[in-house]
Amino acid sequence: MSKALAVYAGKSALAQIKQQGITQEQFKLLVGASGGPKWFVLAGLDRYFCGEFFKKRQTPLYTLGSSAGAWRFSCYAQQDPLAAINRLIDGYSNLSYPSDANISEVTLQSEQLLAHIVGGNAREIASNPIIKNTLIVAKSKGLTRYENKSVLLFGLLVSALANRVNRKFLGKYYQRIILSSDINQIPFDFNDGIDSKVVPLTEHNVLQALQATGSIPMVINGIKNIVGADSGMFRDGGIIDYHFDQPFLPKSSAGQDGLVLYPHFYNEFKPGWFDKYIKNRFANTQHFDKTLVLAPTDEFVAKLPYGKIPDRKDFTEMSEQQRIKYWQTVINESERLADEFSELCQSDEPTKNILLL
Repeated sequence: MSKALAVYAGKSALAQIKQQGITQEQFKLLVGASGGPKWFVLAGLDRYFCGEFFKKRQTPLYTLGSSAGAWRFSCYAQQDPLAAINRLIDGYSNLSYPSDANISEVTLQSEQLLAHIVGGNAREIASNPIIKNTLIVAKSKGLTRYENKSVLLFGLLVSALANRVNRKFLGKYYQRIILSSDINQIPFDFNDGIDSKVVPLTEHNVLQALQATGSIPMVINGIKNIVGADSGMFRDGGIIDYHFDQPFLPKSSAGQDGLVLYPHFYNEFKPGWFDKYIKNRFANTQHFDKTLVLAPTDEFVAKLPYGKIPDRKDFTEMSEQQRIKYWQTVINESERLADEFSELCQSDEPTKNILLL
């Protein structure tokens, strides 16, 4: 059987693993990208991390996520992380919409799913002594503050064009809001020229922040006036930080000598949401020097139904029954990635099959 898991590492990460092997204590930061249902291909890894790998963790593990990545890590910070991640997997994969669902109906479904995942555990997420969540939300400026479709679409197009000229110009249209359960230890260097603000993640704004970071413009309504983050309209954090393109674990951060673990959909990284449409714009791999990336192999993906990992188009291009069956198959197959990572951790030569980023 062909390999399911592809493993990549930055130069420093590869050197450390060659000397020390792979243990959960080495990792100080866990990163999760935006990407909607793409993350189902990582479901097996999430279950393994929540149920076994980090089970005996005694020191802080920082997480950094936007959109789906932030939703996943909110599960890690609950008292029973495995039960929480299973609620997310089961709830999201079985989403059911009317064929003519409008934005309000989709928004309501999203809110209900999030309430099911978080339950009454907002305080746990905001104050977990081990799992320290940091998530990204984009505060809209200008025309993207409005929900009127025509106005919002025009605002998105203008900001996308500005981003094409220079990524830093995104700061004219969005402010990066960094909500963290430990504002004294932000686990990435966000001084990249985009206007940013750090806000405490508390039990009073957890639900708002999680809903906002997954509020895809034109698909789900934004969130107004997040507690502690001033007034305004807040939207999907992936607009600014889709796959992230900043140095992780800066010198001022706790555990700066540790490694970064990044389960991802593939081995390329787009800085922001609009960069998906810019062929030659990718994150600077120097920022991944201390990072171990776990991704499905091309061979694994090719053997999935339809030869691809899930994406948002599945909602419109497949029947509900077809989509749910497909997603469940991907989730089941994703357990192979976890099995192979577990084997890698126990290997006497863990770097043998790790590729350099």
